Amino acid sequence: MFEFTLAEWDAVRLSLKIGLWATILSLPPGFFLAYILARFEFPFKSVLNGLVYLTLVLPPVVTGMILLILFGARGPLGIFLHDVFGVTIAFRWTGAALAAAVMGLPLMVRAMRLSIAAVDQRLELAARTLGAGWWRTFFTITLPLSLPGILAGAVLSFARSFGEFGATITFVSNIPGETRTIPIAIYSMLQTTDGDAPALRLAILSVVVSMAALMAAEWMEKRFAARSSAQARG
Repeated sequence: MFEFTLAEWDAVRLSLKIGLWATILSLPPGFFLAYILARFEFPFKSVLNGLVYLTLVLPPVVTGMILLILFGARGPLGIFLHDVFGVTIAFRWTGAALAAAVMGLPLMVRAMRLSIAAVDQRLELAARTLGAGWWRTFFTITLPLSLPGILAGAVLSFARSFGEFGATITFVSNIPGETRTIPIAIYSMLQTTDGDAPALRLAILSVVVSMAALMAAEWMEKRFAARSSAQARG
Protein backbone atom coordinates (compact mmCIF):
# COMPACT_ATOMS: atom_id res chain seq x y z
CA MET A 1 0.00 0.00 0.00
CA PHE A 2 2.71 2.50 0.96
CA GLU A 3 5.38 1.33 -1.46
CA PHE A 4 5.88 4.30 -3.78
CA THR A 5 6.74 3.69 -7.41
CA LEU A 6 9.47 5.56 -9.27
CA ALA A 7 6.88 7.78 -10.98
CA GLU A 8 5.35 8.67 -7.61
CA TRP A 9 8.74 9.52 -6.14
CA ASP A 10 9.40 11.71 -9.18
CA ALA A 11 6.20 13.62 -8.41
CA VAL A 12 7.21 13.98 -4.74
CA ARG A 13 10.72 15.14 -5.65
CA LEU A 14 9.38 17.61 -8.18
CA SER A 15 6.81 19.00 -5.74
CA LEU A 16 9.48 19.57 -3.08
CA LYS A 17 11.80 21.17 -5.64
CA ILE A 18 9.11 23.47 -7.00
CA GLY A 19 7.84 24.35 -3.52
CA LEU A 20 11.33 25.25 -2.33
CA TRP A 21 12.18 27.38 -5.36
CA ALA A 22 8.77 29.04 -5.31
CA THR A 23 9.34 30.05 -1.69
CA ILE A 24 12.84 31.36 -2.43
CA LEU A 25 11.56 33.21 -5.49
CA SER A 26 8.74 34.93 -3.61
CA LEU A 27 10.69 35.89 -0.46
CA PRO A 28 12.25 39.19 -1.72
CA PRO A 29 9.10 40.62 -3.34
CA GLY A 30 6.97 39.20 -0.53
CA PHE A 31 8.96 40.96 2.17
CA PHE A 32 9.15 44.19 0.18
CA LEU A 33 5.38 44.25 -0.33
CA ALA A 34 4.73 43.33 3.30
CA TYR A 35 7.04 46.10 4.54
CA ILE A 36 5.57 48.91 2.46
CA LEU A 37 2.00 47.79 3.18
CA ALA A 38 2.72 47.62 6.91
CA ARG A 39 4.68 50.85 7.28
CA PHE A 40 3.63 53.36 4.64
CA GLU A 41 0.54 55.21 3.52
CA PHE A 42 0.43 56.23 -0.14
CA PRO A 43 -2.07 56.82 -2.95
CA PHE A 44 -3.66 53.67 -4.38
CA LYS A 45 -2.45 51.56 -1.47
CA SER A 46 -5.79 49.78 -1.52
CA VAL A 47 -5.21 48.89 -5.18
CA LEU A 48 -1.81 47.38 -4.42
CA ASN A 49 -3.31 45.55 -1.45
CA GLY A 50 -6.02 44.14 -3.70
CA LEU A 51 -3.51 43.01 -6.31
CA VAL A 52 -1.41 41.24 -3.68
CA TYR A 53 -4.36 39.24 -2.36
CA LEU A 54 -6.16 38.83 -5.69
CA THR A 55 -5.00 35.27 -6.30
CA LEU A 56 -6.68 34.18 -3.05
CA VAL A 57 -10.10 34.80 -4.61
CA LEU A 58 -9.31 34.55 -8.31
CA PRO A 59 -9.86 31.10 -9.89
CA PRO A 60 -6.40 29.47 -10.16
CA VAL A 61 -7.10 28.64 -13.81
CA VAL A 62 -7.43 32.36 -14.54
CA THR A 63 -4.09 33.02 -12.84
CA GLY A 64 -2.50 30.28 -14.93
CA MET A 65 -4.02 31.74 -18.10
CA ILE A 66 -2.61 35.18 -17.28
CA LEU A 67 0.82 33.66 -16.71
CA LEU A 68 0.56 31.82 -20.02
CA ILE A 69 -0.37 35.04 -21.83
CA LEU A 70 2.55 36.90 -20.26
CA PHE A 71 5.24 34.22 -20.15
CA GLY A 72 4.20 31.92 -22.98
CA ALA A 73 6.24 31.53 -26.16
CA ARG A 74 4.35 34.44 -27.74
CA GLY A 75 3.89 36.45 -24.56
CA PRO A 76 5.80 39.72 -24.08
CA LEU A 77 7.73 38.55 -21.03
CA GLY A 78 8.24 35.08 -22.52
CA ILE A 79 9.75 36.56 -25.69
CA PHE A 80 11.95 38.90 -23.64
CA LEU A 81 13.31 36.11 -21.43
CA HIS A 82 13.98 33.87 -24.44
CA ASP A 83 15.63 36.53 -26.62
CA VAL A 84 17.71 38.17 -23.88
CA PHE A 85 18.55 35.28 -21.53
CA GLY A 86 17.70 32.22 -23.62
CA VAL A 87 15.27 31.10 -20.92
CA THR A 88 11.94 29.38 -21.56
CA ILE A 89 9.53 29.22 -18.64
CA ALA A 90 6.28 27.90 -20.11
CA PHE A 91 5.90 24.10 -19.95
CA ARG A 92 9.00 23.80 -17.77
CA TRP A 93 9.43 23.15 -14.04
CA THR A 94 10.63 26.75 -13.71
CA GLY A 95 7.20 27.85 -14.91
CA ALA A 96 5.59 25.61 -12.31
CA ALA A 97 7.74 27.29 -9.66
CA LEU A 98 6.63 30.72 -10.91
CA ALA A 99 2.97 29.71 -10.80
CA ALA A 100 3.36 28.28 -7.31
CA ALA A 101 5.17 31.42 -6.15
CA VAL A 102 2.37 33.64 -7.42
CA MET A 103 -0.26 31.51 -5.70
CA GLY A 104 1.66 31.35 -2.41
CA LEU A 105 2.61 35.04 -2.29
CA PRO A 106 -0.56 36.34 -0.56
CA LEU A 107 -0.17 33.98 2.41
CA MET A 108 3.47 34.97 2.74
CA VAL A 109 2.73 38.70 2.57
CA ARG A 110 -0.09 38.49 5.11
CA ALA A 111 2.02 36.74 7.75
CA MET A 112 4.99 39.05 7.17
CA ARG A 113 2.83 42.17 7.15
CA LEU A 114 1.25 41.39 10.51
CA SER A 115 4.66 40.61 11.98
CA ILE A 116 6.28 43.81 10.73
CA ALA A 117 3.32 45.96 11.77
CA ALA A 118 3.53 44.58 15.32
CA VAL A 119 7.14 45.71 15.81
CA ASP A 120 7.18 48.68 18.17
CA GLN A 121 8.45 51.60 16.08
CA ARG A 122 9.55 53.38 19.25
CA LEU A 123 12.40 50.89 19.50
CA GLU A 124 13.50 51.77 15.97
CA LEU A 125 13.21 55.49 16.75
CA ALA A 126 15.30 55.05 19.89
CA ALA A 127 17.99 53.22 17.93
CA ARG A 128 18.16 55.97 15.31
CA THR A 129 18.23 58.60 18.05
CA LEU A 130 21.30 56.86 19.48
CA GLY A 131 23.05 57.10 16.12
CA ALA A 132 22.13 53.87 14.34
CA GLY A 133 21.45 54.25 10.64
CA TRP A 134 18.40 52.89 8.88
CA TRP A 135 20.09 49.67 7.76
CA ARG A 136 21.60 48.96 11.17
CA THR A 137 18.24 49.58 12.83
CA PHE A 138 16.57 47.31 10.34
CA PHE A 139 19.00 44.41 10.79
CA THR A 140 19.30 44.68 14.58
CA ILE A 141 15.71 45.51 15.57
CA THR A 142 13.09 45.26 12.82
CA LEU A 143 14.25 42.04 11.21
CA PRO A 144 14.90 40.03 14.41
CA LEU A 145 11.59 41.04 15.98
CA SER A 146 9.61 40.20 12.84
CA LEU A 147 11.57 37.04 11.99
CA PRO A 148 9.04 34.50 13.38
CA GLY A 149 6.33 36.00 11.19
CA ILE A 150 8.65 36.00 8.19
CA LEU A 151 9.46 32.33 8.72
CA ALA A 152 5.78 31.51 9.22
CA GLY A 153 4.97 33.26 5.96
CA ALA A 154 7.67 31.30 4.16
CA VAL A 155 6.35 28.01 5.55
CA LEU A 156 2.77 28.83 4.55
CA SER A 157 3.93 29.83 1.09
CA PHE A 158 5.80 26.53 0.74
CA ALA A 159 2.73 24.57 1.81
CA ARG A 160 0.57 26.42 -0.72
CA SER A 161 3.17 25.93 -3.44
CA PHE A 162 3.49 22.24 -2.60
CA GLY A 163 -0.23 21.73 -3.22
CA GLU A 164 -0.72 24.06 -6.18
CA PHE A 165 -2.74 22.60 -9.06
CA GLY A 166 -4.97 24.91 -11.12
CA ALA A 167 -2.54 27.64 -12.16
CA THR A 168 0.25 25.11 -12.66
CA ILE A 169 -1.59 22.73 -15.00
CA THR A 170 -2.95 25.68 -17.00
CA PHE A 171 0.45 27.35 -17.38
CA VAL A 172 2.86 24.43 -17.74
CA SER A 173 0.55 21.49 -18.53
CA ASN A 174 1.03 17.90 -17.29
CA ILE A 175 4.47 16.66 -18.33
CA PRO A 176 5.87 13.63 -16.45
CA GLY A 177 9.20 14.37 -14.79
CA GLU A 178 8.99 18.07 -15.68
CA THR A 179 5.74 19.60 -14.40
CA ARG A 180 3.76 16.64 -12.98
CA THR A 181 3.69 17.54 -9.30
CA ILE A 182 1.80 15.57 -6.65
CA PRO A 183 -1.60 17.26 -7.24
CA ILE A 184 -1.30 16.82 -11.01
CA ALA A 185 -0.13 13.23 -10.56
CA ILE A 186 -3.16 12.51 -8.35
CA TYR A 187 -5.44 14.02 -10.98
CA SER A 188 -3.82 11.88 -13.70
CA MET A 189 -4.03 8.70 -11.61
CA LEU A 190 -7.73 9.21 -10.92
CA GLN A 191 -8.35 9.15 -14.68
CA THR A 192 -7.12 5.54 -14.88
CA THR A 193 -8.84 2.34 -13.75
CA ASP A 194 -6.03 1.25 -11.43
CA GLY A 195 -4.98 4.64 -10.13
CA ASP A 196 -6.93 4.77 -6.86
CA ALA A 197 -4.19 3.19 -4.69
CA PRO A 198 -1.27 5.35 -5.92
CA ALA A 199 -3.47 8.44 -5.79
CA LEU A 200 -4.37 7.62 -2.18
CA ARG A 201 -0.69 7.24 -1.27
CA LEU A 202 0.16 10.64 -2.69
CA ALA A 203 -2.93 12.18 -1.07
CA ILE A 204 -1.92 10.88 2.36
CA LEU A 205 1.60 12.20 1.86
CA SER A 206 0.18 15.59 0.88
CA VAL A 207 -1.94 15.71 4.04
CA VAL A 208 1.09 14.86 6.21
CA VAL A 209 3.30 17.52 4.60
CA SER A 210 0.55 20.16 4.73
CA MET A 211 -0.26 19.45 8.38
CA ALA A 212 3.42 19.60 9.31
CA ALA A 213 3.75 22.96 7.56
CA LEU A 214 0.65 24.37 9.27
CA MET A 215 1.83 23.19 12.69
CA ALA A 216 5.25 24.72 12.09
CA ALA A 217 3.70 28.02 11.03
CA GLU A 218 1.43 28.04 14.09
CA TRP A 219 4.40 27.38 16.39
CA MET A 220 6.27 30.29 14.82
CA GLU A 221 3.26 32.57 15.16
CA LYS A 222 2.96 31.65 18.85
CA ARG A 223 6.61 32.56 19.33
CA PHE A 224 5.92 35.84 17.57
CA ALA A 225 2.92 36.53 19.82
CA ALA A 226 4.93 35.72 22.95
CA ARG A 227 7.73 38.00 21.83
CA SER A 228 5.27 40.81 21.09
CA SER A 229 3.76 40.43 24.57
CA ALA A 230 7.16 40.55 26.19
CA GLN A 231 8.02 43.61 24.11
CA ALA A 232 4.83 45.34 25.20
CA ARG A 233 5.47 44.61 28.85
CA GLY A 234 9.00 45.90 28.51
